[in-house]
Amino acid sequence: MRFKGGLVWVRADESGKLVLDADGRADMKYRETDAKSYRPSPGNLTPDPEDGPPIPDSAPAAPSGAPRKAARTPRAAPVTGGGGLPPNAVEIWTDGACSGNPGPMGIGVVVIDGAQRREMGEYLGVGTNNIAELTAIERGVELAGAGGDDGRRFRIYTDSSYSIGVLSKGWKAKANQELIARIKRKLAVVPRVEFVKVAGHAGVPENERCDYLATAAVSGRARR
Repeated sequence: MRFKGGLVWVRADESGKLVLDADGRADMKYRETDAKSYRPSPGNLTPDPEDGPPIPDSAPAAPSGAPRKAARTPRAAPVTGGGGLPPNAVEIWTDGACSGNPGPMGIGVVVIDGAQRREMGEYLGVGTNNIAELTAIERGVELAGAGGDDGRRFRIYTDSSYSIGVLSKGWKAKANQELIARIKRKLAVVPRVEFVKVAGHAGVPENERCDYLATAAVSGRARR
């Protein structure tokens, strides 16, 4: 099936119907071998053309089943701010992780540009959670290819109120001033930038994916 235009794996019974939990949510993975799974609403999953006819949203839960490929969602999520997504907008989902504060830092980024999807995780060394959150945004902008005046809007999703405040609301930062100034310079060349506050650890699939990439980077000390 497809989720946000990308192929994913969902659990289905032998007849091909979605297996839903007690809350009526599906069991989804970005890769069949991933240990972590997500719980999207069935309405946010659409069948891949190769899978045949649509799978009914009302399919009852089953005790077991095999994963199937998954689906496109409307551009809507439980987030604060942001209306309908313009057709030429680029979604930049970011998250930072810090084991201790300060402690080992990692970041996770997902960039969705039309039908194209890019992901990255990176270990940053030792620092603070705020540095990790800000650096995730910087990497996301770089991954999205900030530059050329093509009129595209960047919509940046983060669960960090601090990052939104210092980058877009005029909050005065006592720390991380050089990093903040550098990000602002990179955003200044983008025609339109919008920040959207996401509820962290609330089951928002792309935010959860970024969290997974960030924590995996910390635990594995992996660099992109």
